[in-house]
Amino acid sequence: MKAEVLPAIRRTPTHRNAALLACAVALALGQQQATMAATQIDLGTAGDFAVLAGSGITITGPTKITGDIGTFPTPSITGLANLTLIGMNHGGDAVTQLAKDDLVTAYNIAAGLAYDVTYGAAHDLGGSILLPGVYNGISSLFLTGTLTLDAQGDPDAVWIFQTGSTLITASDSTVNLIGGAQACHVFWQVGTSATLGVTSDFAGNILALTSATLNTGATVDGRVLARNGAVTLDENTITEAICVASPVDIPEAGTTTGLLALGAGVALFLKFRRSQAAVA
Repeated sequence: MKAEVLPAIRRTPTHRNAALLACAVALALGQQQATMAATQIDLGTAGDFAVLAGSGITITGPTKITGDIGTFPTPSITGLANLTLIGMNHGGDAVTQLAKDDLVTAYNIAAGLAYDVTYGAAHDLGGSILLPGVYNGISSLFLTGTLTLDAQGDPDAVWIFQTGSTLITASDSTVNLIGGAQACHVFWQVGTSATLGVTSDFAGNILALTSATLNTGATVDGRVLARNGAVTLDENTITEAICVASPVDIPEAGTTTGLLALGAGVALFLKFRRSQAAVA
């Protein structure tokens, strides 16, 4: 019995180009993810705190904090009767002191990062839809209305905002997270002080050189960390942001992940066609 000789499959330029395209897209995605991962800020033990201050914490009106609190070198915390705390009050103990050291390190790293976008003086972020990256305000940054941060399906996407001076949000302003964005990956390095307006709905970790003030009804999904000054609260809700694994989503058309999936699909399709030609 003679062995059947299968016809040779001719590799056309189209086959080669499609395979090269799939490899190039995969490489580009890997490089992009590596860049995002490199911008993540390690808060160290400061990450265990929802509120951390340098010269005291003042609490006015019913306030709820999920996470630890502490202040050093000034250990005074006034208004504790107004506080519902789901966490530990470290006051000015050794844990707080170590966290303050870690905060200084994290602040300096965030302030020293090269930025992707820079804004002029007194820039208002309201109405913007921003992809992951490092955004620099040469003086103050403001937020009126809604700022949208779109992770485009990447749960590890990171945003870092650098301000040369203040961060000020207007009343009823909002930081809206979409596309899998997580508050734990958003960092606000503030050159002086941060002030959140009445009933602001804020997301991210505030790392302020001086102080942080939350006006009546402002909420934070993240952390309020002040290196040298006080943290002043008034009927606020602060929830320490914890990163969680996100479910795998079907890639959307036009995204980098979608292009990778398309490239892989083309490669599998060509492999299938070759196997069919060999059988024919």
